[in-house]
Amino acid sequence: MPRHILCIDLKSFFASVECVERGLDPFTTPLVVANKKQGNGAITLAVSPYLRKKGIPGRTRLFEIPQNITYQIVPPRMSLYIAKSKEVINIYADFVSFEDLHIYSIDECFLDVTDYLNYFQKTDYELAAEILATIEQKTGLTATCGIGPNMLLAKLAMDLEAKKYKNGLAKWEEKDIPLKLWPITPLSKVWGIGARLEKRLNNLGIKTVGDLAHQDQAFLQKKFGIIGKELWEHANGIDESRIKDFNKEVKEKSFSHSQVLFRNYYNDEIFLIIAEMLEVLCHRLRDQNKETSVLGLGISYAKEINDSFYHRVKLNEATDDHVLLTTLALNIFDKFYEKDMPIRKVSLSLGQLNDKKASQLNLFESYEEKRKSEKMNQAIDLVHKRFGKNSLLHASSLLENSTIKDRNQKIGGHHE
Repeated sequence: MPRHILCIDLKSFFASVECVERGLDPFTTPLVVANKKQGNGAITLAVSPYLRKKGIPGRTRLFEIPQNITYQIVPPRMSLYIAKSKEVINIYADFVSFEDLHIYSIDECFLDVTDYLNYFQKTDYELAAEILATIEQKTGLTATCGIGPNMLLAKLAMDLEAKKYKNGLAKWEEKDIPLKLWPITPLSKVWGIGARLEKRLNNLGIKTVGDLAHQDQAFLQKKFGIIGKELWEHANGIDESRIKDFNKEVKEKSFSHSQVLFRNYYNDEIFLIIAEMLEVLCHRLRDQNKETSVLGLGISYAKEINDSFYHRVKLNEATDDHVLLTTLALNIFDKFYEKDMPIRKVSLSLGQLNDKKASQLNLFESYEEKRKSEKMNQAIDLVHKRFGKNSLLHASSLLENSTIKDRNQKIGGHHE
């Protein structure tokens, strides 16, 4: 059943907060949030809406800002931004209960207002306008809002249309999918499709969201596994996730693994680290005869950035498959990582653990391939137990970016 979902984003949040604190108008003030002690190569955490209108991206390096633009640089104050974010969240709580509020990031939230429209005697559009006006009145910050029958369409309405309008509001309904969603290209404009996934889809001749929507679902699932099903659903505007589900307390046992890196990693340098960490977690799964249904990935940027993200994905079927889990983790990374940001910590978690039962094949895999993979994993686990974790490594573990040999030595790589 269609819901009434709002996706609200605070405009150029860090820079706007700095302007408001100084009594300046974010829309007429050229202000940049960055640590200028790092010199011209410093990465901006945010730029004011005034600079965004001039084509300056929110995250860039100072030397990339055109020299003919004069601007003020202020240092980041994360404690201030967190306090302001809490102020705004408290405003949301005046309109909906916390169980109908999903905090997506420090400056972005989803609200399910379905059960509140009768109480406020307003349409979803009118209620959204009132919430945005309240935010501006109480905090001086401006926001944009997408409205949709599910979280996906609300997010897309906000990302792709709301920012174009003076009142910052846009509403997408199911009837708008062929007109507004399907013509979108490049695919990376769509929430959930990053550059690597876009390239793989382009290589299959899929250039627009409409191309994706009209692909055979079984073909996509064969090519991309469970991601293929999600791609097809999202291309057709289908999203059955509920905000209440995000707010259920997680009580199940989980396996987790985090690693603070000895230097800054950038972009695809991190892929090998993620794959190695998941290999360790998958070994733990097999060792305890468990499978996982939930994968979480967290990335923390370098200290000077003081920012991070953590997101989880629910699997259709429980698994201990290292290749599948790595693919899903890289998909999360591709979706949320901001290009050229320095990475200093990686966190992974496997949740909703269940005892492994007899394998159940789906239509897109053969029994022989599955058994071959399982036997190989069992053989590797046996060698590691007998001769130590460094006794058998992937060739990629010899690359400069790998950390697994050092970590194995530190935690005890040999077991009698």
